[in-house]
Amino acid sequence: MKENRTLIEFRNFDFWYSEKQVLFDVNMKICPDCITALIGPSGCGKSTLIRCINRMNDLISCTRMKGRLLYKNKDINQKHIGVVELRKNIGMVFQKPNPFPMSIFENVAYGLKVQNIKSRSKIKETVEKSLKKADLWDEVKDNLNLSAFSLSGGQQQRLCIARALAIRPDVILLDEPCSALDPIATAKIEYLLKKLKKETTIIIVTHNMQQAKRISDNTCYLLNGKVIEYSKTDDIFHKPKYALTKKYLNGDFG
Repeated sequence: MKENRTLIEFRNFDFWYSEKQVLFDVNMKICPDCITALIGPSGCGKSTLIRCINRMNDLISCTRMKGRLLYKNKDINQKHIGVVELRKNIGMVFQKPNPFPMSIFENVAYGLKVQNIKSRSKIKETVEKSLKKADLWDEVKDNLNLSAFSLSGGQQQRLCIARALAIRPDVILLDEPCSALDPIATAKIEYLLKKLKKETTIIIVTHNMQQAKRISDNTCYLLNGKVIEYSKTDDIFHKPKYALTKKYLNGDFG
């Protein structure tokens, strides 16, 4: 990993839902222009960790944290940090595709309109560019006014990625984006993510260890809310440092 280039950093970070502690003393640096995969058994804190990065956990009552979470060297949990601005820079794609109940075009244009961009030509240009980046343009260009719900599951997920890309985020968080998709749709998403890392930092939660191995540059293995091992993906899978990592990768538990 390029330790001298850090975009996001957890420093001695703990997180609780009410009285239940979910993350324990997380220390982790995420560098730009790469794909970082979070792996580990269900309930180990992967989704909670990425939801902390764009403060999605703010939407849940009775949460608290300790430690620091830095984005571009600024603590995102300071009171003066605007959550709306933060989420413009750090977009999110969820486990199940969640297109809005509107047309394909309006789904991608939505974030631009929220930002009060009024130029129709600018919106049209950005929608086309975003759909092309998401490898969806050729499939939908003649049907932009159709409902987003007319698309297949894989297309809907790529539409959600296009919607995130439209506002030009620095980071895209993906929480098991392929778990509801078939192998062909999954392969398209994986190909897309490998292309996108040239311009957008990607952090992906995945239960599919082979997926992490195929697409990520760095991998973090979490267990019971603790970072067990975090390294280059090739090292994690071929030269793990810790017995717990080796046991998980061998399928001994999880």
